[in-house]
Amino acid sequence: METAKENLQTEEFWVNMGPQHPSTHGVLYVELKLSGETVVDCIINIGYLHRGIEKIAENRTYTQFMPFTDRLDYVASMTNNLGYVLAVEKSMKTEVNDRAKYIRVIIAELQRVASHLVGITTFVQDLGAFATPLFYGFREREKIIEFFDELCGNRLTYNYMRIGGVQFDLPKGTDEKIKYIVKYMRPKIDDLESLFSSNAIFTARTKGIGVLSKEKAINYSVTGPNLRASGVKWDLRKDEPYLCYDKFNFDIPTGANGDSWDRYKVRIEEMRQSLRIVEQAIGGLPEGDPTVKIGRIIKPEPGEAYMRTEAPRGELGFYVVSDGSTYPYRLKIRSPSFSNLAVLPELVKGMKVADVVCVLGSLDIVMGDIDR
Repeated sequence: METAKENLQTEEFWVNMGPQHPSTHGVLYVELKLSGETVVDCIINIGYLHRGIEKIAENRTYTQFMPFTDRLDYVASMTNNLGYVLAVEKSMKTEVNDRAKYIRVIIAELQRVASHLVGITTFVQDLGAFATPLFYGFREREKIIEFFDELCGNRLTYNYMRIGGVQFDLPKGTDEKIKYIVKYMRPKIDDLESLFSSNAIFTARTKGIGVLSKEKAINYSVTGPNLRASGVKWDLRKDEPYLCYDKFNFDIPTGANGDSWDRYKVRIEEMRQSLRIVEQAIGGLPEGDPTVKIGRIIKPEPGEAYMRTEAPRGELGFYVVSDGSTYPYRLKIRSPSFSNLAVLPELVKGMKVADVVCVLGSLDIVMGDIDR
């Protein structure tokens, strides 16, 4: 009898997670090879949300393509707008005035806070929390969304940045409204951190789970909070400053272990740092007219330009090739979520299947950012 038990072996089998699974953060299909409840292999299938956006750019003028950038990382549309206009402006060798730069920084950092609120609270919900954390996060995010709605008329696919400036100057009284948002948000971030960090279940489910080493993060081109959580202090706002980020004082938070807990903590601290930047920018907002001063017909000189910015999920790059016409000859988008998702198989092998959702949620991917 003992010999028969010793000869028993677990048969490996494949299970599908997605493309409709509630915790796959969009239309993502993951194949998991299991031995019992242990992950042996992981295959990622993407492309369910592919819309041919890069090819569409070749058949639109530089200005007409602007609304398509909203549909990339649709949780952080303003940041996608910004990355695109900076790339086109670089191709045109055009620089906007200081007021436009400051306004862009304010909008980009408020967008970072709004995006991280979604990322953190949906991550907690993935781990089994009921709606309360999600509702708390979305309640705080609503303050920023209402401001964006007043600014550009949209609540999700915002479109405010323009090639050569911004669509409108900040409305009268906006400075007080932004100061109120900063003042309101700081204690709310503290409350969220207290709510999650003091939760024994959340701590047990995230600490030591999905450890991403510095070397592996760099080799996979992981960027943003996921890279910094692994202890790599790299942020384009500091290391390759654009706009006017070099004029502001802020810190780059990093983690020590590179696990799911560190990825959560880095995003919490990043929200605080974003509020610091916004407070400094609104306090020193220059005078001038930030609206567009160039014509609607844009014809950059033949050549190429690449611009990368620090989006909420990592480095977002736009590569623009011009042939001198009103249409881009080629547009390539380097999305942060693509590289961040690529490392998932390395992180989940040897884990229990229940922890796969935890690791995936901690990476904070958006499928619109991957399937272009």
